[in-house]
Amino acid sequence: MEDTRSVASLMDSTSSKIQQLQKAFAELESQRAVTLNLKWKELEEHFHGLERSLKRRFHELEDQEKEYETKTRKAQELLEKKKAAVEAKEKASLERLQKKRDAAMFTINSALDKYNNAPISKPSIGERWPQNAVRDSPNAFVADSIADDNPDGTVQDVQISPVMGNFEVKAYPQLLKLCGDMDSTGLHKFVSDNRKNLASLKEEIPIAFRAAANPASLVLDSLEGFYPMEAPSADGKKDANLLGMRRTCIMLMECLSILLSGLGLNSLSTVLSESVKQRAKTIAEGWNPLLETLDMDACNGNSLEAHAFLQLLATFAIVSDFKEDELLKLIPMVSRRRQAAELCRSLGLSDKMPGVIEVLMNSGKQIDAVNLAFAFQLTEQFPPVALLKSYLTEARRSSSQGRPGNASPAVRQDEFNERELTGVKAVIKCIEEHNLEEQYPVEPLQKRILQLEKAKAEKKRATEPTKPQPKRPRGAQPRVSDNNNNNNNKTGYGRVIPERYPQYVYDNRPFLSGPIMAAQAPPPPAQTYTFSPAPAHGTFYGNCYQYQAPPPYFH
Repeated sequence: MEDTRSVASLMDSTSSKIQQLQKAFAELESQRAVTLNLKWKELEEHFHGLERSLKRRFHELEDQEKEYETKTRKAQELLEKKKAAVEAKEKASLERLQKKRDAAMFTINSALDKYNNAPISKPSIGERWPQNAVRDSPNAFVADSIADDNPDGTVQDVQISPVMGNFEVKAYPQLLKLCGDMDSTGLHKFVSDNRKNLASLKEEIPIAFRAAANPASLVLDSLEGFYPMEAPSADGKKDANLLGMRRTCIMLMECLSILLSGLGLNSLSTVLSESVKQRAKTIAEGWNPLLETLDMDACNGNSLEAHAFLQLLATFAIVSDFKEDELLKLIPMVSRRRQAAELCRSLGLSDKMPGVIEVLMNSGKQIDAVNLAFAFQLTEQFPPVALLKSYLTEARRSSSQGRPGNASPAVRQDEFNERELTGVKAVIKCIEEHNLEEQYPVEPLQKRILQLEKAKAEKKRATEPTKPQPKRPRGAQPRVSDNNNNNNNKTGYGRVIPERYPQYVYDNRPFLSGPIMAAQAPPPPAQTYTFSPAPAHGTFYGNCYQYQAPPPYFH
C-alpha cells in the first residue's frame, strides 16, 4: 500500500512539473538565437497523453489488487470452514474409537479376572501345555495388537476366545499325536516326508508343540544324530539323508523359538528349566570343538553346522555361557542364510555388526555385507552401491587368477566368463531386493549377461562333436494319409512315415514262394506233420520250372 501511495503522489505532482518545464521552455525561447521548429503546445499534449496513460494503468492495477484481495479472503474463509469440519469429524471419530477401546478392554479385563481365579494344574505326559494367565494366551497378543492391527478402531472384528486350550492343527493333525507322544524320531520322519509343504509345517509345528508335555526336551531329543557317532566329521553336503536331518533340526529349533516368544515369564521359565538349559549347554559344548575344523571359504556363508550351533544358543538362552569372540567368528559362516540377521539379534550381537560387515567385505562377500547393512540400518556407514561395484571388480580379478598357469587359455576364459556371469546375476538380484535401481541401474548389467550367455552358447556349439546324419533307407517308402489335416502340407500327398526296418524290395519275387523255398523253410514249432517220402528231385528242374516226369523204367 505504501508503494501505491507513493505512485499516486508522484502522479499528482505531474502538473507542477509540466509548469516548471513550460517556464524553462519559455526562457529557452527568449534566449535562443535560432527559431525552434518544436512548439510548446505539442510538448504539452505529449506529456498530458503520458499522464493519462499512466493514470489509466494505475487504476487497472488498483482494480486487480482489490480483486486479488477479495479472492484471497474468500479462500481463507473456505479453508476455515473445511478445517472446522475436519476437526469435528476427527473429534467424533476419536469419541467412537474411545468407546470401542473401552468395550474391548472391558472384555479383556473380564477374561483376565476369570482366568486369574482359575486353578492351575501341571500337565501329565500327553496333555496339552497349560496356560496360567491370559497374558500367555493368544488373547493377550490380540489385546496388545488392537491399536496396531486396527488403527481405525474396528475392534468388533477381533474374535476373543476365553479358552486357552483350544488350539487346532488344520493341515496336519497327526503332528499333535507325534508331539503328544514326545516322538522325536517320528517327527523327523514326518517333516522329511512333507518337506514340499515346508511353509505350512512351520506355521503348525509351534502350535503342535503345545500338545507336548515338554516341548524343549522334545526338540533336544530331535538333535540326536546331528553329528553321527560313527563319523562325527562327515560332510553333510555329500550325504543327502544327513543334510535333510540337519535342516529339520534347525527348523524345529526355530519353531520352538516361535513358541517361546509367545509365552509369558512364568510359562517361559517352566519350559526352559535349569535342567533343560544344562542339557542344551552339554550338547553345545560337544558341538563346539567340531566347528573349529570348518573352513570359512569352503562354507561360503551357508554352513548348517554353524547355523545349528548358533540357533541352539539363541533358542535355549545359553549365549552367556560362551565367548562372544567365538560367536562372532561363526557369523561369516552363516551370512548367506536367510535367518542370519534375526539370528544375530537373538544372540545380542547387533552392536558388533560393523565389525562383522568389515570382515565380510575383506573376504570377498560384499553382497552378504550389503544384506546385513540393510538389516541393521548401516547403509550410510557402508554404501551398498560401492560394495556391489567392488564385488564385481574383485570377482573379475579372482577369475583371471583362479586357474593355474598350465591351464589352456580357452579353459581360463571359460572360467572367467562363468564367474563373471554368476557375479553379475547375484548383483542384479541384490539390487532388486533392496530397490537400488535408481542408484545402480541394472540395464548395463543385463546387457552384459546377454553377452556372456551368447558367448557361452557359441562356445558350446563350437566344441560339440558333429552328429552323423542317419542313412537314408533304400527302396520305396510307405505312404499314409494325413489324418490331422495339416495345413502346412500344400502338395496334397500323404506324409511319408519311414519305417525303422524297411521291407526288402526283393522279398516279393514270385519264385521265392515255390515248393523248394517252402521245403527249406523251418517247420513251425509245437506242431507235428505226417508226410510220405517224396522223390529226391521231385518234378522240378533246378531253375524252378516244373516238368512232366516219364514213367518208371523196368529191367
